[in-house]
Amino acid sequence: MTATYSLKMRLSLAAIIAAAGLPAAQPVLAQEKIQAGDVAINVQPIAGNLENPWSVEVLPDGAYIVTEKPGRIRIIRDGKTSEALTGLPEIRVAGQGGLLDIALAPDFAETRTLYFTAAAVAGEGGHGTAVFSARLSKDESGLENVQQIFVMNKLTGTGQHFGSRIAIAADGSLYFGIGDRGEMDRAQDPDDHAGSILHIKPDGTPGDGNPFVVNGKGAAEIWSVGHRNPQGITIDPSDNRLYTVEHGARGGDEINSPNAGSNYGWPMISYGKHYSGAEIGVGQAADGYEQPLHYWDPSIAPGAIAVYRGAMFPEWNGDFLVAALKYQLLARIDRAEDGSIGTEERLLTGDYGRIRDVKVAPDGSILLVTDEEDGQLIRLSRADAS
Repeated sequence: MTATYSLKMRLSLAAIIAAAGLPAAQPVLAQEKIQAGDVAINVQPIAGNLENPWSVEVLPDGAYIVTEKPGRIRIIRDGKTSEALTGLPEIRVAGQGGLLDIALAPDFAETRTLYFTAAAVAGEGGHGTAVFSARLSKDESGLENVQQIFVMNKLTGTGQHFGSRIAIAADGSLYFGIGDRGEMDRAQDPDDHAGSILHIKPDGTPGDGNPFVVNGKGAAEIWSVGHRNPQGITIDPSDNRLYTVEHGARGGDEINSPNAGSNYGWPMISYGKHYSGAEIGVGQAADGYEQPLHYWDPSIAPGAIAVYRGAMFPEWNGDFLVAALKYQLLARIDRAEDGSIGTEERLLTGDYGRIRDVKVAPDGSILLVTDEEDGQLIRLSRADAS
């Protein structure tokens, strides 16, 4: 389905609903069916009227909790979207900054603990990426016991490259990324949190296994360096391997699997060029810098990554799913059993807008949010064979 046809279909449905006398404010959530190879997929918008949604998670009872970049968290249950939750801290909403990712603690069902990242205002030095813990109130009206457990160690006034999705390991520790904040050389400074993957415990102290905890040759929270703007991060539940997806400049978007103490090259090596057209660093490879598992040129502007492990689409077991902003698509990257990268299939191109997040739900369906002023939460499920 083309973007133009999809828009016409939605407008036609809106006219029908208006003629039937239904409230004009009701969002039009039209399901469509698409084909991905031999797999038929239902594309079902679950909720609309979300302002630049950034992240989605599934609550234990099947409801959805969604962040909106301007600084709101909402819960979507049985087709109804809640009022914004109370209790959020002051958040800097400017440029690419705002309320960003949300993740549920492994014991959320018992403790109601969650984590979120945001561009936080932190004094005269400016603002930067911070991580918060909180507890969802029993009546789901707000957040309680909100604590800032981490804030990056060099604050500036720039409005780009905050990162910063969260992946929670089996031991409850948090991995997350922070971009270079628009100052690319910071990504090669091991004492600077910018341009890094970081690893902390739930209380904000450095995670076990971090490379600089013992030798003191860098910031204790850093896991790996040389990242331009890692907006996607996930842990493969089958083997607990960490994966990230990050924005390049003009080309050079990358998928990496960060190892402790490794350097992923930005801005010394890249498969892209500067926006001016100038070359970046010393080329595409050099000693001491890791190569990506996969890269895009031209860029697709990746917003999130997931590894598909679910029962609904067994053909996709182990494949990467990457949300893309630039071409408004979901990329499925085939992987063999040994992890080697195969072909890429592009879904939904241009039909729903900029896709910011992708998550695999407990039932194996795939959840997306669209980064638009009138954004949506969308569910992909297997269509009936008949």
